[in-house]
Amino acid sequence: MDDYVGLVAVLAVGLLGIAAVYVGARATAVHPAPVVALPFQSGHLPQEHALSRYHARWYPMTLLFLAFDIEMLFMYPWALVVLEEGLMAVVEMFLFLGILLVGVAWVWREGALRWV
Repeated sequence: MDDYVGLVAVLAVGLLGIAAVYVGARATAVHPAPVVALPFQSGHLPQEHALSRYHARWYPMTLLFLAFDIEMLFMYPWALVVLEEGLMAVVEMFLFLGILLVGVAWVWREGALRWV
């Protein structure tokens, strides 16, 4: 049981710290008048609700962004170990890039790269 005392103490201090931040934020919060609290956009009122749905044409573009984002996520650590791993690492990376290229071709075919 003595082995877990440190862990419980760290968790308790962390939870107390989080609670202190929430209490401090609540105590020092400024509550402006409703007119001042409107969303700021050059003084114009919003045209639609903030939680309105996006048009379906944006989903393929989102998938394209995620494909390139995940590509970079895997390429940075790969670049650090490619010399140690050798030719097989290069083959695996080009296979991965080929799979992503299939996704880009699909997005292109769906017309997500056309903005008009």
